[in-house]
Formats: sequence, structure tokens, C-alpha cells
Amino acid sequence: MAKRVYFFGNGRADGTAQMKDLLGGKGANLAEMTNLGLPVPPGITITTEVCKEYFQLGQQFPEGLWEEILEGMKKIEEVVGKKFGDRKIPLLVAVRSGAPVSMPGMMDTILNLGLNDESVEGLAESTGNERFAWDSYRRFIQMFGNVVMGIPHEKFEEILEAKKEEVGAKADIDLTAEDFKDIVKKYKEMVKRETGQEFPQDPYKQLEMAVRAVFDSWNNPRAIRYREINKIPEDYGTAVNVVAMVFGNMGDTSGTGVAFTRNPSTGENEFYGEYLKNAQGEDVVAGIRTPQPLRKSQKTDESQVSLEEEFPEVYKELERIRDILEKHYRDMQDIEFTIENGKLYMLQTRTGKRTARAAVKIAVDLVKEGLITKEEAIMRIDPSLINQLLHPMIDEEDKKRAIAEGRLITKGLPAAPGAVSGKVVFSADEAVEMKEKGEKVILVRHETSPEDIHGMHAAEGILTARGGMTSHAAVVARGMGKTCIVGAETITVDYDRQEFRVGDIVVKKGDIITIDGSTGEIFHGEIKTIPANISGEFEELMKWADEIRDLKVRVNADTPEDALQGRKFGAEGIGLCRTEHMFFNEDRIPVVREMILAKTKEEREKALKKLLPMQRSDFKAIFEVMDGLPVNIRLLDPPLHEFLPKTEEEFEKTAKEMGLSVEEIKKRAEELHEVNPMLGLRGSRLGIAYPEIYEMQVRAIIEAACECKKEGIDVKPEIMLPLIADDRELAELKKMIDRVAAEVFVETGVEVPYQVGTMIEIPRAALIADQLARDAEYFSFGTNDLTQMTFGLSRDDAGKFIGKYVEKGILKGDPFMHIDENGVGQLIKIAIEKGNKTRPGIKTGVCGEHGGDPRSINFFQQIGIQYVSPSPFRVPIARLAAAQAKIRLSNKQN
Repeated sequence: MAKRVYFFGNGRADGTAQMKDLLGGKGANLAEMTNLGLPVPPGITITTEVCKEYFQLGQQFPEGLWEEILEGMKKIEEVVGKKFGDRKIPLLVAVRSGAPVSMPGMMDTILNLGLNDESVEGLAESTGNERFAWDSYRRFIQMFGNVVMGIPHEKFEEILEAKKEEVGAKADIDLTAEDFKDIVKKYKEMVKRETGQEFPQDPYKQLEMAVRAVFDSWNNPRAIRYREINKIPEDYGTAVNVVAMVFGNMGDTSGTGVAFTRNPSTGENEFYGEYLKNAQGEDVVAGIRTPQPLRKSQKTDESQVSLEEEFPEVYKELERIRDILEKHYRDMQDIEFTIENGKLYMLQTRTGKRTARAAVKIAVDLVKEGLITKEEAIMRIDPSLINQLLHPMIDEEDKKRAIAEGRLITKGLPAAPGAVSGKVVFSADEAVEMKEKGEKVILVRHETSPEDIHGMHAAEGILTARGGMTSHAAVVARGMGKTCIVGAETITVDYDRQEFRVGDIVVKKGDIITIDGSTGEIFHGEIKTIPANISGEFEELMKWADEIRDLKVRVNADTPEDALQGRKFGAEGIGLCRTEHMFFNEDRIPVVREMILAKTKEEREKALKKLLPMQRSDFKAIFEVMDGLPVNIRLLDPPLHEFLPKTEEEFEKTAKEMGLSVEEIKKRAEELHEVNPMLGLRGSRLGIAYPEIYEMQVRAIIEAACECKKEGIDVKPEIMLPLIADDRELAELKKMIDRVAAEVFVETGVEVPYQVGTMIEIPRAALIADQLARDAEYFSFGTNDLTQMTFGLSRDDAGKFIGKYVEKGILKGDPFMHIDENGVGQLIKIAIEKGNKTRPGIKTGVCGEHGGDPRSINFFQQIGIQYVSPSPFRVPIARLAAAQAKIRLSNKQN
């Protein structure tokens, strides 16, 4: 039978730090600290396997477990020299949870277990400290009553607060032994009232109930939610640690504290923490009393007394232990300690949580200190945290105040990071008008469309009531580097009233709100932000990542500004330039509508001649920024109806501009209307139906490239045909591209090398990739549409129900956020293999949103994709994720 209870104490432990899966993080690290010779109170750890068995048996202890626990308790008694349940000198224990991964505060803990009406007297007598004994007893009843017996915490607090008011005590520390005796009496009466039973007096019964309660807390609502948010498997289970109590509440020579071996906010190599004198652990966490700083230099005013000053010997010992733990674990540690009558005890160590800024600095510093390798440093940074370094961040203290004041309105999906404040507006035109007046605005819509592009550009941030993480608002906002929250479905937007509602809360046009695109939170009023701070350590880490990775990282950019931003962030070319975004500028939309509404080819060509110089200047500006790097330009992709008027006002304006009647324009719009436009006349089908549109775009690209070459700019144009479904379709359009390019070369007397490729976004294209590769010189996988078509899902509507699929385990994650390896991923693999048979070494890239997703990048590395292309602000994330993917692959192969 496998060992189920592991002992640690007296300088030796059955377990080690490597046994986290079995002993949980807390138990494994308590064992490790014991083996390192650090002052750890003795205890036992009941394994996570027992937790799983407990639930399999219908919340029953496995046979023989209780006997093993009792055997472990005897070992604790031998080390401490006290007896559990003894009336005179009782051994008390803490019963604490400990999952394999850190879940701070999510599961339950019980301190001072083993006390009863008799042993509290013995504890008072043996310690000579009556107040301490009764304080410990009231704490135990409160925790046990709440955690094990299910009595709301507030009911205990009411009794405690009433007593403080009665005797005029400001804090718990001001209460006397007699006060605590009365509180204990009232607590026990309340337990009887609430549960119909007496508070248990048998210490062994208390222990059994507590162990069960900690196992049960694995499935409490907050633990379940925490696991969902942090993608922690629910079958991990929790270990239970039963540890001999050491007391920080024994008087002025005792205390408790929490410390970090480095500053968790900045990453500076300085000991950082807080402590409370005459207190137990939960007092520091609960915030009932203001803790004091660890070090003298940490003090913010002279009224504070640091641990370094008050307990100099203890502080020196803590410094020594800090050094041992950092060198041993080779990472910043979060430690908990207790001082009992001047003696230091270590209660916990774990890898400390830290900000992105601190994470990068600590990783780089540890390399320089010789504790870890560059590869280890890279693997320690969560790529998604990099977002924090590139956008302004919410000031956490100001946010806490806002929440306390009830200013949190609601939450949506965090689509594009950063934190911005501004006045609410409900239309793109209003956003532009107010921006021109120097106002900062947040554009609030049901959802956005390409028509809103100018307003999105003018706004500080975008908030939509509908849509998912790859909706129009989300994709465009990320591309622009705009903060964005989508899918805030509790919001009801009323354009007529110029307001949005969440329950009884009403936010009107002109009201100031703050949106946090990193968390999805929406607040009333302005909240302070901290500017992005890309430090030297960040640049150094990215340089190491670039040395390691072989997957190239390009950028999705439709403007010179986006291209420049991407290049600053280390992009190695443009992987997707969407030409349709260029047509929505205010001076162009009338010309585009003129082209669409033309009745003859001649009329259409007349409009296209007006667009040609505009497109040429667009491409030239981007080529200039990307001098020496490839630029992949996708020819017009969306359905034509997207460019047409929507409102009566727009119809009238267009009619006036074109000298036509509103009826004529509406009739033409009606003719162009499609039942399912995303599967209709769009992409390369436009080029077949109206070749003059694509001819104009190709001419603009090649003319711009030739002009740049004359000026000494190194241009590398790639012309991409979207939504190709057949090799003959591709062959015909390729022939047209080559013909137009040849004409321009003759006209300009300049030639530039260019490539023609296709975006693979239809499943059929992946399956006939060998045929497509006869004409296509590269494949760019449009994974947004490929996912949409493979699943038969609308990416704008899937957000309404996809969460249920993830929650039920039907899907491992949102397939629009993380590539579906088993379906969409297999289509990409097939296309790469088939493409290489026809054209060995064919260039392959990914330009969907998955190009900036670390999990997807890991898959792309494995299947041999050559580059990914995310939006500008995701370029550094992709660079780091690509390095991590290469390291993982190398480790696997070795």
C-alpha cells in the first residue's frame, strides 16, 4: 500500500520539494526546509492521493488512514514533548490545506486545534499567560465554527465587535483574558443555536472533522472559480498538513509575519515584508491591524517600528534563511514566519507572486548572479504578463479605493490590455469630434463595425456589450494598441437615450469611466494609471529570446504607425496588411461607394483611378517604414456591402455626393445584399467577379515598390490572395498579378522581386495545398476564419456560449484564442506537408489572432511554421513565446 502520511520534524523529513504533486506545495516545501535544517515546527502531510480517494469513496476516509494519522501525531508529540489532548500541557496543531499549485486563500485553515474547556486552563497555567490561552481558544472556536461547522464568519465578528464596544477596546489586542472568556462563552452559545449541537470537546474528533473540512474545501465555490480562472486541473486534489502550533500571540516577545526575498513589485534585490507583534498569522492577512515593516529602510514614517529594530537577532536569522532559500530554490520566495517568545519558526515558503516588471528583473538578475541559465530565465516569464509592460497599468491602491467606494460597474472580456479613462460616447463621429476638442473618450457600442474605425482610432479605449475575443472590436483594438473590453453582456446600450445601464446603474454620454483591458473591469470615474516601463532588463531578456528562437515574428499592420510600432517591438516584417482598412478613411469611403455602386465596368474603373494614387501612397509609406523587411499585403477581402451606407442619414449623404437618388442607392444596396455575406462575394471571389478591383490594388503595390526602389529603399512585397478555394481560381488571379506587374516594370523601367501567395482559411484549401503550391509561393494561415469554418461557428457570436463548452470540458479552451490542435491544427499540418511536396521549403506563416497566443505558438513551433504575425502590442509576447517553444522542443528531443 502506498504511503499516505509523511512526517517532517527534528531536522529530517520523509518528503522533498520535488514531491509537490503528492505532498502539495506547502507540504513539499515544509519537508524541504526541514531537510535544510531550518527551524520548522514538526508535522505530518496527508497526500493529495488521499484527497482523490476521499472523494471517490463519497467523502469517506480510506481504510486505515485514521490509524496512520494517529501514528504521525505520536511522532509530533515525541519531537515537541507535549501530548495531543493533554489537559495540562496540551499539544495544539494547525490543520492547513496545500495544493500542488499555489491557491492563496482559496481553501481552508484551522489554527489552535486541540483546545477545549479543560485544556485551555492547562495552557494558561503551563505558559503563565491566561490572556494568550483564552485568545487562542476564541480564535480556534471562530475558525473551526466557520470552516468545519459552516457558521458564517460575520456571526463571530458581531460578538467580538460588541465586546470591544462594550469595554472600549480599539483592537483585539486591547482585550483582556476576562473579555476573551466571555467571548468564548458567547461563541459556544451561538454555535449551539446555529447548529443544534455543542462545540466538540474531544480533540481527536476535532482533528478528524478538520481534516475532512480541508479536503472538502477543495470543492468550495471560490476554489473552483480560482481553478477555472487559472486553468488548474480539478483532479489535482489538496494535501492536508497537520503541524504543531507555534504561537505569535504570546505577548510582546512574539509575533508573526510575511516576507518576500525580493521586492515583489519592482524586483529589487531587497528583503521586503511586514510583521505584527503579539499576533497570529491570519491577523496579518486580514488587515484588521496595520502591520509594521520588516526593515528599517522600509519605514514610511518614524512612528513605525521595524522587525529589524525590535527583534534584531530574529531579523539576522531571517536574513540568513532568506539567503539559504533563494540560493536553494533559485527564485524569489514568499515566506511566512512566527516568533514565539523570541524564537523564530518557518511556517511556509513558496515561489513568490510578482508583477511583470519584477518577474523580468528577477529573472535577469538571477542569471547575472549565476543562479539560473538564460534558458531558465526565459521559461520563468509568463508571456501574457508582458502586456503589463507595454501598456499603462491601473494603480492598484487607487483601484482598491474605487472598489471600496462602490465604483466598479461590471466586467467584460479583457480583449486588449492597458488602462484608460475618458468620457463616454456612443458613436464614432462623436469620438472624433470630442478628440478634436482635446477630450479623451471611451467609445461604447453594442458592437463595432468597419464603419466605426475612425472613432475607434480617436478613442482612448473601446467597450462593447457584445462580441468575443476575436470580434471586430477586439481584433482592431489590439492592432491599434487600444485598450478594449468586449462582451460586457450585463450592459444595455441605449443609443436613443445616449446611455448604458447595468441594473440600476446608469452611465450617460459625457460621464467619465475607466476601463481596464487587462482584467475586463469597468469603473465609474477616473482611476490613476502607471505608465508602461520597458526597462533595460526587459530588453536584455528579449535579446536572449531572439538568440534562442528560430520561429520568426512579424506584425499585422495596416498603417505606417502600426508598422513602426511593430518594428520598435522587434517585428521582422509584416505578416498581414489588410487593405480594406485603408478604405474606411473619411476621404475614401465616398470613392469606394462610387466604385461599388457603379453600373458599368467603365464607371467602376473611373472610381478605381481615384483610389489608385491613394492606395499607392498607403503602400509606399508602409514600405518606407519596413525598409529591408518583407511586407505581406492581402488584397481586398470583406463583402462589398460592408462599405455601403447603413443609416438614412448616410444614404442621403451618399446620394448627394454621387448625384443619385436615395432610392437608386438603396436598390443597388439591396442587389448586393447577401443572406450570409461571410460566405458570399468576398475575398478572391471579388477578384474573379470584378478583376479591375484587384488589378488596381496590384498596380498600386508594384508602383509603390518601384518608386521605393528608385529612392534606395529595399522593398520585399508579398501579394496575398484571400479566401482561395480552388487551384484554378488561384492560377487565374496569379496570371493577372504577373501581367500587371510586368506592365508596371515596363512603364517605370524598374523591376522589383515580389512573391504571390495565398491565405489558407477554407478547409478545402488546406486539403488541396499541393495543387495550390504550384502557383502559391507561400501560405499564410488565416486561423481566425479557418477556425470559424472548420467548427461551423461565427466568431462574433460564439462568445455567448463557448464558455459553457469550456466549463463542461467539451472544449479545452476557446478555439478562437488557442488553436484547436486536433482539428484546425491537423488541417494546417496537412497543408504544410502537401505544400512541401510540390514546393519544397514553401514559406508558411500564421496571421490570425493565434499568432500572438503562447499556447498556439508552441504548437506552430512543433509543426514547422516559419513565422507568426500578431498585432503590434503582441509582438514581444510572440518573441518570448517562440523562444520558450524552441526550448521545450529542444528539451523534448534531448
